[in-house]
Amino acid sequence: MHVVATAGHVDHGKSALVRALTGSDPDRLPEEHRRGLTIELGFCWTALPGVGDVAFVDVPGHGRFVPTMLAGVGPVPVALLVVAADDPWMPQAAEHLAALDGLGVSHGVVAVNRSDLAEPGSAIARARAEVDATSLRGSAVVPVSARTGAGLPELAEALTRTLRELPPPDEDADVRLWVDRSFAVRGAGTVVTGTLPAGRVAPGDRLAHDGGTVRVRAVQSLGLEVPAAVGVARVALNLAGDADVERGAVLVTPGAWHRTSVVDVRLRPAGPAAPGGPPSTASVPPERPLLHVGAASVEVHHRPLGDGLARLTLRRALPLRVGDRALLRDPGSRALWGVVVLDPARPPLARRGAAASRAAALAGAAGTPDLAAELRRRDGLADLSLLRRIGVPTADAAAHGVVAADLVLSASRAARALADAERLVREHDAAHPLDPGLPPAALASRLAVPEALLRAVLRPPLAMADGRVILAGSGGLPPGLEEALGELAADLAGAPFVAPTADRLRELGLDERALAAAARAGRLLRPAPGVVLPADAAERAAGWLADLPQPFTTSQARVRLGTSRRVVLPLLDLLDRRGLTRRLPDDRRELTGRRP
Repeated sequence: MHVVATAGHVDHGKSALVRALTGSDPDRLPEEHRRGLTIELGFCWTALPGVGDVAFVDVPGHGRFVPTMLAGVGPVPVALLVVAADDPWMPQAAEHLAALDGLGVSHGVVAVNRSDLAEPGSAIARARAEVDATSLRGSAVVPVSARTGAGLPELAEALTRTLRELPPPDEDADVRLWVDRSFAVRGAGTVVTGTLPAGRVAPGDRLAHDGGTVRVRAVQSLGLEVPAAVGVARVALNLAGDADVERGAVLVTPGAWHRTSVVDVRLRPAGPAAPGGPPSTASVPPERPLLHVGAASVEVHHRPLGDGLARLTLRRALPLRVGDRALLRDPGSRALWGVVVLDPARPPLARRGAAASRAAALAGAAGTPDLAAELRRRDGLADLSLLRRIGVPTADAAAHGVVAADLVLSASRAARALADAERLVREHDAAHPLDPGLPPAALASRLAVPEALLRAVLRPPLAMADGRVILAGSGGLPPGLEEALGELAADLAGAPFVAPTADRLRELGLDERALAAAARAGRLLRPAPGVVLPADAAERAAGWLADLPQPFTTSQARVRLGTSRRVVLPLLDLLDRRGLTRRLPDDRRELTGRRP
């Protein structure tokens, strides 16, 4: 299916042309028929050879209904701009064209209607000149008469050519449906309508909105119930659940979108500043304009950042992505600005000069989702889940840096983090020779990177050992400690299980810090506080105990090892923990046969 929105001045025949093309009347309200003008959005459809079903969103042309018109054209990729051959270029034609230009609509057809009432040449020339100054430049301009039918085949052919130029929508895209109508049906409940630009909606699907979650009971498209609707499509959804969904709401795939109330954007004036007036001279929007995006209209606070860039704070959060197009509108002057979303997940502006720095960071942003650019703007560190929710492709994240725990660190920042980590570990080791290395959590905090990414970044000469980040080969101990350990080894050479006394340890200069460093370096074994043995004491003890009849008592083990209860009790517990011995219910032990 294709969807086309009308645009143009009131009473220039938008609805009449839709009736002539589809055979259906888009005006459904008695008041619309009584007054002869469109007040609410209307919907009709037909089939065009070569492109299939085409749905038309007919919008009001009166100046009082501009917000309704914008709700209709916001999500629609193709416009049918209608002007009259027997009228001059009129205010709403200019305003609607400015809106289409601001939204970046680049596919459309201009119908010069009522060509049976006046020679259309001058109207065609004026329309061509106006359109070619906007995003719709090059669009076909077709003279037509909705009353007589003259030119309708040519108009249908021009629409067909334009629709064929559209890129195919992504059927697997995340759903975002801007609600342009909401009403209750007796026996069915809440029904909402909107233009589905991409993705797929089927009965049973759950969709999120800012008030909760709803379940889709049924899906209609072009007046028929369907098993699923695939964008682009006009759809009506019968909702169940927390279904307080009004016009201007938005239904999305749960968990797939980032709802934001603060967004950084690029702005540019879009067309005439006032109905019938000259091109806009207003370069900066007012402080509190209206943001029109999709079918929503939200008051915002506008904060200029500089050079066409701004930060908008929305009265309510909306699901926005990088590259979204919207309009900013001054209700007083009716000036319009085109909006391109650059960053829906912006950093705070907390310091003096932060706005200027932010403008510099966004200077080259065009609203095209790009992972490398996002990493640069986010100082090389980004949450991949957040990037996906704001529309940035992340499939090749590993090609841009280091990935861990759904985070990515750019290659340049990873190299910087590795260099800084090495420097910090060296500085620590120099200041604390008996306590080499740093805990990874503490090091990650000092580097301002998540611990998972720090572990993924580590390369030689850094390594993980005993739960610390160390310099490879940094197990060497200070010369004084090496000398003391040599004397201790000589003491234990003939009696490996006779642990030195506290007095002897003090005599050797082996305090608690020195003993802990030696134990971490694998130079001695400490089965309990104050008990110091050779590093291989557990394995040697198991070998000596093999000489005893199995099982053996603690007393037998003490005698065989030639030591005291102060040593043998924690040593046997250590052998149990290592699986070298097994403690029996009667408190005796036996070797397990496990090799040390």
